[in-house]
Amino acid sequence: MKEIREIVKAYEQSVLAGRRMALASLVSLEGSSYRRPGARMLVDDEGQMTGAISGGCLEGDALRKAMLVISQQDPKLVTYDTTDEDDMSLGVQLGCAGVIQVLFEPIDPTVENNPVRLLQQAASGRQPAVLVTLINRSNALSPQRGTCLMMQQDGSMMSNLDGALAPGIAEIAREALQMSASLHREYVHEGQTFQAFIEFVPPPVSLIVIGGGNDAIPVVNIASELGWDVTVVDGRATHARSARFEAACQVMVSKPESVLERISIDPRTVFVLMTHNYQYDLAMLRAMLPLDITYLGLLGPRKKLNKMLSELRDQGMEIDDEMLDKVYGPVGLDIGAETPEEIALSVIAEIKAILSNKQGSSLRDKTGPIHEPENLLN
Repeated sequence: MKEIREIVKAYEQSVLAGRRMALASLVSLEGSSYRRPGARMLVDDEGQMTGAISGGCLEGDALRKAMLVISQQDPKLVTYDTTDEDDMSLGVQLGCAGVIQVLFEPIDPTVENNPVRLLQQAASGRQPAVLVTLINRSNALSPQRGTCLMMQQDGSMMSNLDGALAPGIAEIAREALQMSASLHREYVHEGQTFQAFIEFVPPPVSLIVIGGGNDAIPVVNIASELGWDVTVVDGRATHARSARFEAACQVMVSKPESVLERISIDPRTVFVLMTHNYQYDLAMLRAMLPLDITYLGLLGPRKKLNKMLSELRDQGMEIDDEMLDKVYGPVGLDIGAETPEEIALSVIAEIKAILSNKQGSSLRDKTGPIHEPENLLN
């Protein structure tokens, strides 16, 4: 999501400056690669690049291809084969062991639903969306439809397709939304076969940091660097100040009983309690245990959490296993963190692992590939 937002920002700046642009999108991958399908890079006619389609090994050639597309105003599908370690055609041994296809599209700001505008709409609001990109893999020289449709979970849709092609593609988009997953599909229309890359775009993580102490600052900064939407809440006006948390989207002063009335909660909302105020944390824990959320982290030792849970039970609150499953206390992965910055790293890493349904273990202990296989449904 952060990359999409940066591309949209660069696009708007280029439009104001009167620069021409091309969008490079990684649309297909067989084997290994640093980036996955959905990675993008915007290039303007001055050579400014925003985003990335690799770890840096493809960007030089991609820049040249983008400049050609800007000049010719014609989309191009380019295949990079990095499986041959002795292949020096790109001027560097990539060693990624993958076949990567990148679509280069000229971007015309006068076209209402051009690819970047579709990206912009997909990144707006807090509902999942899908982006559909149509390519012709069998003949890279054939016309490429490119990024052509955006659909959000509520059914709203933007498209630059003609009326005959749009309904079938929209049905594929709905399927991806129902699965909450990106996938590839073949689509036949009037005797022509397209490969559709349907990218599922979830809303960014919404991190609610309850506590405005100094140790909350690196938590906010790291989360913001990942493109998460961060809200900081504290009962002290001296601590909950925007000047202290410049990377946060929202900073508010609130009593614990009023916090949940002032924020929106959705499936991508997570909480971290770190006020260092026992009564404030206790009140927040009481309010949040019944909520349907995925993650609630509590800073401090296990005995603090146990004491809070015992006190809540003594007050008559029924706490079942389903409530406890979402509570992570002590918060964070066990990486030997000591400093506020290290603790922040362990907290953010744990949240990322939980949201990705991962254990946070070392990749060297993984027997299969680093990334899950692509969804290929025909």
